[in-house]
Amino acid sequence: MPPKKRVVYLLHNCLPYELFWSDGASISFPFSPKGNRPVRIKPTINSKMYMTTDVNSPRKWEADYEHKSDGWDLGGPTPIFKRLTLRSSRQLIPGRMIVLGAGRGYDAREFARNGFQVTAVDFALQAVQEMHRLSSPEAPVEILQHDIFTLPETLTHSFDYVLEYTCFCAIDPKRRAEYADLVTRLLKPNGIYIDLAFPLDGRRGGPPFAVSAVEILDLFQKRGFKLLSHEVPADSISPRRGAEELFIFQKWID
Repeated sequence: MPPKKRVVYLLHNCLPYELFWSDGASISFPFSPKGNRPVRIKPTINSKMYMTTDVNSPRKWEADYEHKSDGWDLGGPTPIFKRLTLRSSRQLIPGRMIVLGAGRGYDAREFARNGFQVTAVDFALQAVQEMHRLSSPEAPVEILQHDIFTLPETLTHSFDYVLEYTCFCAIDPKRRAEYADLVTRLLKPNGIYIDLAFPLDGRRGGPPFAVSAVEILDLFQKRGFKLLSHEVPADSISPRRGAEELFIFQKWID
């Protein structure tokens, strides 16, 4: 029997499905999207990747990069984070930072360029490859290809800062408490969690999945975090203005 290949079959008026077949022959399904009659389709996608709607899978995000469906990408550092790193009005003292779901690493490099020791994490291969491609000696970043939820215990209490932007809204909402636990684990005592929360617009479905100020405050205050500042940034990019808010928490130690 020939080795199995991972392929995608796109069904008319239906979401893509992950399927495993031993060859590229057309196949029969026991149903169609519009009824219970059999339907025959042919595979047309290479065997190196497949599509899935599972946000827990790196392959969903790899497919988004592949098909240029990466609407979260701004093409450069976030203006709000550039403001936070300005030396003339610096609000944050350089320290060790981890960026979760770093994408192409624009924000990671912006902080590294301004004296922070930055670790950037993403589990999508294309994101990691792009971070390496765009890397600069002037903005050194440690790049990890890893699922954030399985980061090694050696990183526990290792960081002065955790930076969040468009990662929290991309994970399965059922895992948000797990995400808050992760942030708590990664930060040193008195460490800072910087959360540019998006989208606060009550949308249905996702990703990005809607977030709310009430939820964020509840998740982190019950874990002993103190809210240091909260603002609706005037320097958000125009499509997101009014739909994102900046929270800065400190992991409070009595």
